[in-house]
Amino acid sequence: MVTFWWCLLGLLTCGYFALAGYDYGVGMLLPAFEADERRRRQTLGALGPFFLANEVWLVAAVGLLFGAFPHLEGKVFTGAYVLVVTLLLGLVTFTASMQLRSRRPDARRGAWTAGIVGGAVVTALSWGMFLGNLVLGLPLAADGSPTVLALFNPYAVLWGLGFVALFCLQGAAFLAVRAPAELTGRAVRLARAFSAPVFAFLVIATVWGFFAVDGGTLLGAGVVVLTFVAFGVFRLALGAKRYRVALVGAMVLAACPALLAGTLRFPTVLVSSAYTLTVDQAATASGTFAVLGWFAAPAVLALVVVQWLTWRAHRNPLDQRSLLHF
Repeated sequence: MVTFWWCLLGLLTCGYFALAGYDYGVGMLLPAFEADERRRRQTLGALGPFFLANEVWLVAAVGLLFGAFPHLEGKVFTGAYVLVVTLLLGLVTFTASMQLRSRRPDARRGAWTAGIVGGAVVTALSWGMFLGNLVLGLPLAADGSPTVLALFNPYAVLWGLGFVALFCLQGAAFLAVRAPAELTGRAVRLARAFSAPVFAFLVIATVWGFFAVDGGTLLGAGVVVLTFVAFGVFRLALGAKRYRVALVGAMVLAACPALLAGTLRFPTVLVSSAYTLTVDQAATASGTFAVLGWFAAPAVLALVVVQWLTWRAHRNPLDQRSLLHF
């Protein structure tokens, strides 16, 4: 039963990275397109119908983490609270800037554009460093208290920079599918440009992790293989101009780091310099799972159906008749 709930948490978390990753990628890529306001509105408009729906996956994942694995939530958020705070700042800045940028047609939008770009960069860096520390093991003092500077270790910084490149690649793949025809060529060139740093991140993180990470399982090794397969699918599809397939490959690629963090040492789900935590130790009481069961299935089903309907309704690129949400 506990393993089922862990898998459900993994589904929601991976779904968030697969979908919301291109939100932040598009935000970071805004300066790469012309400063012309119409172009930027088209770039953000391609993202518009999906933006809030993608963020709901994070809300659902955090809610399930609080309800099903409260002991894990407490230790992770305490051990990496600095990164959690920077992550929240980035998310709030990005979301608020997206919502407010085009609220007044006659207003200046430079500050809101900077908020979108800056919020997306901070969010990507924070997520990468957070997951990098989970993979390596949370650095804590002997008494279990957090050590702030140790969170910014070289391996975690590598992950942070890698996530910036990864989300940019994902955002470019998304724009190759959804942006107007005149922006498709620029999006494809950006996707190709970010392929090299993403591949370098994957190779360096894998080799480094092989020597630095203890207790890895075959399940974690399988996720690493899946990561390189997803990157290969992305590159081949991009070269063949199968941009929808390339986007799927990029989405799977973006979900793999979170999947790795959850499966690398399973059933151990948290490793630190002071203690370890198994999935059974992290879980709540069985009675709470029974209560969660009444809500989880319909909520996840609704989430998946709404996401599918949104993609089905907006599967075509923007044109002159499209409503620009932002």
